[in-house]
Amino acid sequence: MFTGIIEEIGKVQTVTKNKLVIEAINVLENTKIGDSIAVNGICLTVTKIDKNKFEADISDETKSSTNISFLRHGTYVNLERAMGAYERFGGHIVSGHIDGIGKISSIKEFGNFYNFEIELSSKEAQYIIKKGSVTVNGISLTVAEIYNNIIKIAIVPHTFKNTTLQFLKVGEHVNIEVDVISKYVEKFLSMRDNRAGIDMEFLRENGF
Repeated sequence: MFTGIIEEIGKVQTVTKNKLVIEAINVLENTKIGDSIAVNGICLTVTKIDKNKFEADISDETKSSTNISFLRHGTYVNLERAMGAYERFGGHIVSGHIDGIGKISSIKEFGNFYNFEIELSSKEAQYIIKKGSVTVNGISLTVAEIYNNIIKIAIVPHTFKNTTLQFLKVGEHVNIEVDVISKYVEKFLSMRDNRAGIDMEFLRENGF
């Protein structure tokens, strides 16, 4: 599990059909073979570590459902190690399993702050609510507005400077992971027959 709080910006060294090699420093501390690192929000397993770089295998499913096919030598990526059992929880629940690919439709600068607008498919947009959480390229962000399958996100200076948001341009594709809680609620509601006993009243009574 991850939190969406980026630890480091890494750089793609090599990307082939089934392997990714990334330059990094901070996320390699105490990391061992078999550990998980989120690369632009994609949960990947470390298969090799060599000084200031690590390797991970890429499955066909990962290539087809994420923006990993857009990565090239020199591309910057967001990195986060899996959350430790006794660490503070700074973002929101992030699984590292990408739900879809969004497209940057607008970037506006307001002093040191930025507003990003990202176009989603209806499949992801149905899980998004105003002031809810969404993961964009592995970054835990809060949705300021949503309209016509487009989400608007206000970016503070710290997040902009310490993630790959600073390198994104209009038209680029980003990995989207919706809040997993929304998917669980949908699952509960789909089972609201007499056996499940779960309906809107039940959810309200239990804090949803």
